[in-house]
Amino acid sequence: MEREIKVPNIGDFHDVEVIDIAVKPGDEVQLESPLISIESDKASMEIPSPAAGVVRKLLVKVGDKVNEGTPIVMLEEKAGTAKAPAAAKASEPAREPTKVKSQEPPPYAAAPAPQLEAGQRPAPVTPTSTQTVGSSMSARAYASPSVRKFSRELGVDLGLVRGSGRKGRILQEDVKAFTKAVMSDNRVFGKGSGAGLPEIPPVDFSKFGPVESKPLSRLKRLGAQSLHRSWINIPHVTQFDEADITELEAFRKSKLEEASTQGLKLTLLTFLIKAAVVALRKFPEFNASLAPDGESMVYKNYFHIGFAVNTDQGLVVPVIRDADQKGLFELARELTELAEKAREKKIKPPEIQGGCFTISSLGHVGGTGFTPIINAPEVAILGVSRSVMKPVYLNGKFEPRLILPFALSYDHRVIDGVDGAEFTRYLSTILTDIRHILL
Repeated sequence: MEREIKVPNIGDFHDVEVIDIAVKPGDEVQLESPLISIESDKASMEIPSPAAGVVRKLLVKVGDKVNEGTPIVMLEEKAGTAKAPAAAKASEPAREPTKVKSQEPPPYAAAPAPQLEAGQRPAPVTPTSTQTVGSSMSARAYASPSVRKFSRELGVDLGLVRGSGRKGRILQEDVKAFTKAVMSDNRVFGKGSGAGLPEIPPVDFSKFGPVESKPLSRLKRLGAQSLHRSWINIPHVTQFDEADITELEAFRKSKLEEASTQGLKLTLLTFLIKAAVVALRKFPEFNASLAPDGESMVYKNYFHIGFAVNTDQGLVVPVIRDADQKGLFELARELTELAEKAREKKIKPPEIQGGCFTISSLGHVGGTGFTPIINAPEVAILGVSRSVMKPVYLNGKFEPRLILPFALSYDHRVIDGVDGAEFTRYLSTILTDIRHILL
């Protein structure tokens, strides 16, 4: 026997919007299975089936406005199926929002925490991994009571789930996809764009012309994860400055022949490492890392400087250990050896670990400036661009001077803007007059 299922007593609500339809024609439903979800400006609720049977026709669609008595589904009941008590049908929709999602507005507004029924678990605490983003917001997640129940059964924090439904509503499929991503450790890089972040919709580029797909190298995949994790977890600020390296360059060239006799290449990067050590000594907060609990800083009493090396597989950051205890020629030799190891894929794990501060130089390529991404758990990184000759007004006249542009990105959680500016000014002073290295 076919039966027209109508909206039961939903309390003092009128013209309530249908926000989700849980069934389709041909679906078999059980007694109290959800049929549709509706939402007013004060609450959302599910309309359960008053009997078991097969859905033959949908009488509403998402976006429709309904009231008590509005037909929603044509249901072919199973013979002998027990009906839900009338009192339960009348009270359940009004009672459920109070216990599960009372007074819940759209996802951008605050809502009280849900009250739990007997046997239900509270929403899980936000994971402490650096791969998750934000804090627990299960109470304000935009989801139906059935999805909330499903997420509690799986132990999923809805505040970290990205909704794909209408107006960002979280569906059961979204909870399943999130669980699968977490289990496969794919929260930061892969099919999604990171827990809690909107996903970039896929595009079929072949519709517009010939395409070719090539897999990323393992090094680039790992680098992408590291850079993405740093970018979404660390509030970056970049301070730009420049240094007059005319005298430094003259001194470097005067030592090229001596370096050549030892089979060394004395590059500007060698001097940048020495200058960075001097600056880190004066500003120890740049030679530190934020503790995992976010409550303290770990200051390092050593100076291990990393430098970015471009290889055919991607970027590698070898680390020169105890750079403060090495001279220019020793640094030059180690720079060359580590760079060659990186390009030949012979670099060892200890040689890329333990860095305090990283330098990324694009001077050999060009450009006037860029914003480097911090190599976490470090708190700052120096990006160096190509030096250029500029007219500088000195002693009453313009003189040609070699100017080096550079940029310092730092973690604004632990380093203030004034400290960032003072660090770059001091670094500029050291590079302008390398005698400061001896002080």
